[in-house]
Amino acid sequence: MSFPVSPETLAVFIPVALALNLTPGADMLFSLGQGARSGPAAGVAAAAGISAGSLVHATAAGVGLAALIAAHPLAFEVVRWAGVAYLVWLALRAFADLARGHGLDGAPSVAPMRPLAAFRAGLLVNLLNPKVGIFVLALVPQFVRPEAGSILGQFLVFGAVLGIGGMAINGAVGLSAGHVGRALARSRRMSQALQAATGTIFLALAARLALQRV
Repeated sequence: MSFPVSPETLAVFIPVALALNLTPGADMLFSLGQGARSGPAAGVAAAAGISAGSLVHATAAGVGLAALIAAHPLAFEVVRWAGVAYLVWLALRAFADLARGHGLDGAPSVAPMRPLAAFRAGLLVNLLNPKVGIFVLALVPQFVRPEAGSILGQFLVFGAVLGIGGMAINGAVGLSAGHVGRALARSRRMSQALQAATGTIFLALAARLALQRV
């Protein structure tokens, strides 16, 4: 079985995908927030979850699910508001950690998110943003060649390219934020500022998702 995407098509698609991955957006902010709140491993894990979600969206677009959601406003709204609710819940958790403050020994009483939990959070945030699937459905078909073979196979290849590029860039953002956050967290005041910033990021992402339309 031949590879479903030609080298020439990949050579055109990869720079487009990288340019999109480098554009600051919800995925990058989420990885930054998780890294700052829970450390480098959580930041990288969140990026991995987002990339896994991108591959799921590409698969869904390949079999027509994204087109179905785009054509049925109620389905879009249900998924979108579930994503808003999840981001608000994450923000409330961050603000709850801020309210608990520090223990008597000066150690922060916050509960950092473990890498597996950060991966799941990144996956859910990505999957519950129907705009991602619709974006994939709008972009990828421009590079699909029906005569080249499996349409789904081509969607999966392009989804993998988007996911790998996103993992590299968002992972670097989460890793850097984690190292900076860990250094700043040694200060009680800076630790509290990080918690407030993380909660604010999650609320901003929820607002962004709530306000977007098909």
